[in-house]
Amino acid sequence: MRATPETGSTVAPANLSQGYRPAPGVYDEMQSAPGAPRPHWRGFISALDRLGRHELASRWENGRRIIREHGVTYNVYGDPQGMDRPWELDMVPLLVPFDEWQRIEAGLVQRARLFNLILADLYGGAQHLLRDGFLPPELVYANPGFLRPCHGIRAPKDIYVHLHAADLARSPDGQWWVLADRTQAPSGTGYALENRVVLSRILPDEFRDCQVQRLAGFFRTQRETLQDLAPANRDHPTVVLLTPGPHNETYFEHAYLARYLGFPLVEGGDLTVRDRRVFIKTLEGLQPVDVILRRVDDTFCDPLELRGDSFLGVPGLVEATRAGNVTVANALGAGLVESPAFLAFLPFLCRHLLGEELLLPSVATWWCGQGKEQQYVLDHFGELVIKPAFGSTQGERWFGAQLGAADRGKLLKAIRTRPHEFIGQERAALARAPVWQEERLQARPVVLRAYVAAGGGSFVVMPGGLTRVSSMSEDPIVSMQSGGGSKDTWVLASGPVVQAPMPATLAEPRHVERAYSGVPSRVAENLFWLGRYTERLEQTLRILRCVLGRLSDETGGEGSTQLAALAGVMAGLGMLPERFRKPAAVAELPQRVLRLVYKPDVTGSVRELLGRIRLLVSLVRDRFSGDTWRILNRLELDSRTRAGRPPLANAVALIHTLVLDLAAFNGMEMENMTRGHGWLFLDLGRRLERAINLAKLLRAGIAIDTRPDAVLEPLLEIADSVMTYRRRYFAEPALPAVLELLVSDATNPRSLAFQFEALRAHAADLPADAAAAPGEEQVGLPSVVAVLPGVDLAERAAQFERGDHQPLEDFLAGVEHELPVFAEQVAHRYFSHSVQRVS
Repeated sequence: MRATPETGSTVAPANLSQGYRPAPGVYDEMQSAPGAPRPHWRGFISALDRLGRHELASRWENGRRIIREHGVTYNVYGDPQGMDRPWELDMVPLLVPFDEWQRIEAGLVQRARLFNLILADLYGGAQHLLRDGFLPPELVYANPGFLRPCHGIRAPKDIYVHLHAADLARSPDGQWWVLADRTQAPSGTGYALENRVVLSRILPDEFRDCQVQRLAGFFRTQRETLQDLAPANRDHPTVVLLTPGPHNETYFEHAYLARYLGFPLVEGGDLTVRDRRVFIKTLEGLQPVDVILRRVDDTFCDPLELRGDSFLGVPGLVEATRAGNVTVANALGAGLVESPAFLAFLPFLCRHLLGEELLLPSVATWWCGQGKEQQYVLDHFGELVIKPAFGSTQGERWFGAQLGAADRGKLLKAIRTRPHEFIGQERAALARAPVWQEERLQARPVVLRAYVAAGGGSFVVMPGGLTRVSSMSEDPIVSMQSGGGSKDTWVLASGPVVQAPMPATLAEPRHVERAYSGVPSRVAENLFWLGRYTERLEQTLRILRCVLGRLSDETGGEGSTQLAALAGVMAGLGMLPERFRKPAAVAELPQRVLRLVYKPDVTGSVRELLGRIRLLVSLVRDRFSGDTWRILNRLELDSRTRAGRPPLANAVALIHTLVLDLAAFNGMEMENMTRGHGWLFLDLGRRLERAINLAKLLRAGIAIDTRPDAVLEPLLEIADSVMTYRRRYFAEPALPAVLELLVSDATNPRSLAFQFEALRAHAADLPADAAAAPGEEQVGLPSVVAVLPGVDLAERAAQFERGDHQPLEDFLAGVEHELPVFAEQVAHRYFSHSVQRVS
């Protein structure tokens, strides 16, 4: 019984499992019979009943908020949401009892040992498995996963698969079976960790009471093992995580793991091979890389020796690996054994190589490259699932019973013609587990992806995993690419678990700084442009807010002098066509402004700039703390249009919110980022953009033909300096005072002088090029920075008011011209490595 907060009276707890219907003929994870929960589920279900539907709905809304704030995404190819597709997580975890997990753990460790022995023989050994007939030659030599350039390359300690994943499912009798193995670049560990973070926050008491085993130890072991794999520089090795980039479906996980493990996140273009060694391109020059944790598929890793059309890899990586100068994890070519055809041979190989029976059996598989097995597949075609024999199991599959006559005949012909390219597999009846949908528990098919990593001279298993769940009750395929969801996996301990918070990162800052102190050139460039685009967005928002405020004001309208002046300024900045310099065009201003707020296909619009910022943020995601990332992610969330509000009112509210979000980001940048080269280029970009924008704004303002004074107050408002001006001068805006405040006042963070001082400091801190030729100049400041203190702005303002506009115009034009040239020099010096500079 529990008390209601309104009355204090007690009500019976809700029975959430009432109405839950296990599917007939399959194993149900929660119930052994209708209405009879399994022993290890009873406490958890009782806890959910005590919470009740209303509280569960509230907690799940909190969970969804956490996912949105963390920016957890999974990119489904061809999905209209693209990179914006949110991660699907169910609030009910999969519970696995301790004794059952021990059996799974032993089977996974055995499987990892077996795969490493197979790969050691096929790549680094004498290929006895082929010579002695344990594997057919066609299974290896006809397999695209066998990389001939990698034959003869011995992996350190003969560990080819440092991280192995197995997709597990239950048969109707409760036996766990392996549906597929992932040995190339297994994904999901980061998502499993994020699922744990979310569930432990929204169900903290239930998590503690169920005595759930923790995940942090697994990642700590993985990190230490990777560092120990370094062929050189073993005291302070440089380990990097190689990603295909932000368009990969699991890019969130790559950035998440890089930050959690404390490894730099790099793309293929960040690395280069010189003298059979791998280097990372940094601002300081080329720095050696010792270990590469790759999330790029085998054949894409080296366009020189593997796949020539790949833009994701590093030319020469195979040769550097062959020379023993870098360790790649998982080893290049490890994807060979994740081919489905290998499942049919694992029992025999396990007995031969380990002298043991396979503890975790694979789903029954017949490779059609063998006569007897091919005939079995043809005879039982309607009962089996037909899959390609080579490559991963994520490709096409055919359910024999569901094919029409024409497709059936075509597939049977292909099997007879090219038998070695196909397998037949038993159709698995997937177990069901409860999911929380429509405020009730419903049964859905699930597959558990479990992980085992090399460590401590053997292998360790993650006490949990990524459970994937189908979106429909009868869907035979459980896949995130098919619209499925995920669950946290709670492996229950046999006794109390030490209560320790999930660490935000496993990195040891002092050790990492000694091992790797550089900033990749790509990262510096992206941070530089992030600073520029966030500042450009802020100026755009302030201009639009200034205009919208006058459009909404009672004194606004076509006859407003300030509004007409603002339209002229926007035309001078290129935000509006030239005809808006004439007062007659002001009537079109509302619609034009709304286009600049909402249309993503308009260059320089709010949404277009937000799109650029979002891309840049995704490229440097691992560089920001969780709080900073949440602020940046909020920019995207807050920019969504709210229904049911007038367009102008909606636009004003949107702009107010985005300005506050940008202010929060700038505050986090100033207070939370260490003053390294990453911060330097971020702030350098921001200061450059602010100075250029201010010069353009002032230049457009003084170009107004009628009543130039009408634009002075809007200029102060856009530059966020109205209150400063009023406190200082107690008068209506006048050009000399406005120029003093916005140009020469070094105490005003919005002035040109303030930006120039920041540029001067940043230029002094730019990385020195130790390998530069004697007499070669470093990047120098524009001359306008040095001459500003000597510019007599009062005299130029007086000349302007007397009708001589040229002196002031020339000064502002000089700023507008010289600063972009300085930006190009910075880009040429630091964002490319055409000259070899090895540190």
